[in-house]
Amino acid sequence: MVKVIMNGCNGHMGQVITGIIANDPEAEIVAGIDVHDEGKNSYPVFNSFEASTVEADVVIDFSSPKAFDAMMDYCVAKQVPVIVCTTGLGEEQIKRLEDDSKKVAVLRSANMSLGINLLLKLLKEAAKTLAPAGFDIEIVEKHHNLKKDAPSGTALALADSINEALDQKYAYKYDRSQDYDPREKYEIGISAVRGGNIVGVHDVMFAGTDEVIEFTHTAYSKAVFGKGAVQAAKYLAGKPAGLYNMSDVIG
Repeated sequence: MVKVIMNGCNGHMGQVITGIIANDPEAEIVAGIDVHDEGKNSYPVFNSFEASTVEADVVIDFSSPKAFDAMMDYCVAKQVPVIVCTTGLGEEQIKRLEDDSKKVAVLRSANMSLGINLLLKLLKEAAKTLAPAGFDIEIVEKHHNLKKDAPSGTALALADSINEALDQKYAYKYDRSQDYDPREKYEIGISAVRGGNIVGVHDVMFAGTDEVIEFTHTAYSKAVFGKGAVQAAKYLAGKPAGLYNMSDVIG
């Protein structure tokens, strides 16, 4: 049984993960950390890591950058591995995450979905064959109308995964509206769509002469990210210090 501390337990993703783990015989949330608590959880909730008196095997973090440093202080001091899912970390915080991973196990991923992380691996294999054969590469990502950043971090991770597999590195092209020339050979086009309540759709197209190959991942709810985080927690519990990602989880 993996004992979990849920950082940001009363946020949307914290509650999603609470529901997932409640039905998982291999994991248990033993405590939550949140500045606000309405007493709705079956586990004790503390307003800070300093106040927590519960021992755990791993921390799952879906909180905010403001809570990052206190969490890392706790994880390093107590030697508790941590799944960092919070977005918007600053450069200094990312640097700290990398430094602290030399002292305790840390897992961070641009997207916690198991499907997306399998797609990252598949794209590397596809790129090795199709890019040298002259296939053009385009990525289109679609999200809800409240998402502020574009392109998404996942779209960039997909592009990076493709580039990692290639000897000839490709440039990223975000806007073609001002171009009146043919497409460059060594580029990956990345386009963003914002509308409605789309959770997340990522399309990757390899377009060649007389044939097109497409990979599509569609997230219908944020539960896919929660499920990935829980799988990551089971994987990371007991692991030695190091910087891990979801590709380690899916093997």
